[in-house]
Amino acid sequence: MNKLKQRWGITSNYQLVIIFIVFAINGSLSARISYYLMGLIGITKENTHWTFYYIILLVLVLPLYPFMLMGFGWLFGQSVFFFPFAKRMIRSMKLGFLLPKGKVEEK
Repeated sequence: MNKLKQRWGITSNYQLVIIFIVFAINGSLSARISYYLMGLIGITKENTHWTFYYIILLVLVLPLYPFMLMGFGWLFGQSVFFFPFAKRMIRSMKLGFLLPKGKVEEK
């Protein structure tokens, strides 16, 4: 755990637990929201081949995940950790045009 805390620049175990909780909530909720959106547009496991179903699910989850990560990071008081983390994810997905122009965080 100390290596992870050092790599992420975290000083306390409490902060580490909060970060793990945010990752858990965000991952579960982003998948659930994507599943719900697929149901709204009529894509279900019953009417779609499993390969296409999971590809579409990933296409919905991946862009949703970093934006929700910033929101939950802010709600749990860890925006200093999650904003740069999520911004790097967004830029790596080539969705950087959605972010305001400014300084690019490099780590």
